[in-house]
Amino acid sequence: MTPEELYERLRPVNERRGYYFSDDHEMVRDLLAGLLRNKERYGYMCCPCRLASGDREADKDITCPCDYREPDVAEFGSCYCQLYVSKEWNEGVTPHQTVPERRPVSKLPY
Repeated sequence: MTPEELYERLRPVNERRGYYFSDDHEMVRDLLAGLLRNKERYGYMCCPCRLASGDREADKDITCPCDYREPDVAEFGSCYCQLYVSKEWNEGVTPHQTVPERRPVSKLPY
């Protein structure tokens, strides 16, 4: 599967739930490529912006879409990676800001 194919597969499913891909198409393509690489590497699509352990159960919270997407988009208009955003974020209504890491330090693989 290519990043473009993954985009076309995920876009309608997520948009129905109110989550959109960022309008930065190059960044989105790179993040989707990272998800696909992680699927090849680990067997599941864990967040390309975080360090994975390789243990599916331990990484369950960062398997895309991660457990933190919903609160991140609700509070900041985008997820940690800026892969998923609100409609208002893409329209420039919501200010673009850095989303702090919500993943507890206790879950980090190091």
